[in-house]
Amino acid sequence: MVLVSVIAGSTSDEKIYRKALSVLEEKNIDHELKILSAHRNPDELAEYVRSTDAKVFICVAGLSAALPGVVASKTDKPVIGVPVSAKLGGLDALLSIAQMPPGVPVACVGIDNGKNAAFLALRILQLL
Repeated sequence: MVLVSVIAGSTSDEKIYRKALSVLEEKNIDHELKILSAHRNPDELAEYVRSTDAKVFICVAGLSAALPGVVASKTDKPVIGVPVSAKLGGLDALLSIAQMPPGVPVACVGIDNGKNAAFLALRILQLL
């Protein structure tokens, strides 16, 4: 059973999602990695979110950082967004993730902070 799903919109975010994966591996948490863009793979992303048994999602996203919000719009499970410093020092991604509309909550960690996303996922799993 997958407990944490780490989703990145692009392999260019590998440096960041590897930080989350390293924590999950160190703590022996069942997880999987998917590379699915909210813009390039919207149907595949929606199907994956609906079908996975993951309990928590970590979404790594830069630029428009739509991925965490799209995932949150398709599930009631916790979603953690990791903004990537692709442009504007990551401030654009941070604000996109943090400013979600009512009813579509996304937790947000610091820019490029994949490790904290994994640690937050571990805390959420303790509550489930």
